[in-house]
This record gives sequence, C-alpha cells and structure tokens, in this order.
Amino acid sequence: MSPATSPRPTAIVFGVGAEQGIGAAVCRRFAAGGHHVFVAGRSADKLAQVVATITASGGAASAVVCDVTDEASVIAAFDLAMSAADGRAPADAVVFNAGNNQIIDFTQLTGAQFEDFWRVGCYAGFLVGREAARRLLPLGRGTVIFTGASGSLRGKPGFAHFASAKAGLRMISQSMAREYGPKGLHVAHVLIDGGVNGERLRRAIPGMVERLGTEGLLDVDAIADSYWHLHGQSRSAWTQELDLRPHREAF
Repeated sequence: MSPATSPRPTAIVFGVGAEQGIGAAVCRRFAAGGHHVFVAGRSADKLAQVVATITASGGAASAVVCDVTDEASVIAAFDLAMSAADGRAPADAVVFNAGNNQIIDFTQLTGAQFEDFWRVGCYAGFLVGREAARRLLPLGRGTVIFTGASGSLRGKPGFAHFASAKAGLRMISQSMAREYGPKGLHVAHVLIDGGVNGERLRRAIPGMVERLGTEGLLDVDAIADSYWHLHGQSRSAWTQELDLRPHREAF
C-alpha cells in the first residue's frame, strides 16, 4: 500500500492583472514553490493567461474573478481558497496586491476620485486582511502580505489620494501584525520604492524603461522572490516591513 500523499499547500493572490506585473509574478513564484494558487482579479481574460502559464510549467492554479472592493466577492474568494478539496490544503498564504495610481492635481481631485483610490488601496486591503485573519487564526498559522508603496511614508505633489490610501493600508498591516503575530499569523508589508518594470508602467509612461534601463526599475520576478522568502521565514525572525528598490533609486 502506497503512503498517503500530503495535500498541496494553497495560496491566494488578490489584485492580479497582466502577466508582466507583480501579482502574476507572485502567483508564478508560489506555484513554482509547490502551492496551488488561486489567481484573483477583475479581468477573466488576464487571469486565464496567468493560469495557463502556470499550468504549462507544471504548476497548479485556478482563476477567481473578484472585485476586492466588494465584501461578498472577497468572502466568496476566501471560501474557495480555504476549502480542502482536490488534494489541496486550506490556504496558508494570502497576498493583497490591488492598487491604482495616477498623478492628479490636488485642486482638481474630485471626491469620487479620492474615494475610488481609497476603496481600492485601503478599504479592499481591510476586507482581505479581515477575512484572512478570520480564516487563518483558528489554524494558528499563515502569512498575509500587503503590497505597499513609498507613498505610504511621504506624500508627494499630485499624489495625495494615492499616498493617503497607501498610508492607511500600512497602518492596517501594522495593527494586524501586532495583534495577530503572537497568535501565529505572520503579517508583512512590502514597500515598493521605485518604478516597476511591468506592463502598467510601460503603457502609462512609454520610453521609461529605455530611459532608466532595467537596472533602474524593479523586476517583478525579483519582487516575487522576496514575497516567497517572507512566507518561508522562521517564526523566530519575522519581517513586518520590507522595502524594495532598484540599486539606482535615490531614497
């Protein structure tokens, strides 16, 4: 009689878009590490591409269309990720990567725009963080990682809406870490300080990659390696906040 096969660990990544982006890179890294990855985002077509890339490489992944600003949608995604089915264990890793960014003059910023940035950058992080705590605390283990930005530390002209949302997200991560770390839940916040060499930046600022060079921007797969490292840290040496930047970035 052959020995029983251990269930595959599970991760869920919220805020996955283009394949050349942080969310997709994190999905690939966790899949390469042996996790079944729930790939959660708004665009079914983009999610399908990420899942296809993972499965073509021998990994396991499922797409979950999810609006992170909608409470019911987030809860439904966690219901899937926490179900022990098809040889999977309940999720032990949750990544919140949703966000948006745009330069807007403060005097021209509308209330609707400000609220939209807050809902995606902060409120959605609360929803994901709360559900992660509710589901993982009874198990006494797990990792929750929030993608942050240097804007959470300093507000720059034209970015009041973005900085305030990211500052709120950072405080959510700190409060969670202090409350739930002693109960076995590792909560980490990753400050992305610099331009990310991904599809969003290439589309928004054509020519920036050529101007700065690849070493002047953050590589998405290198970022994903850091997320994987956070998940594997010993409880004796947990990181709560990690800042990542290319070596040419002034700070």
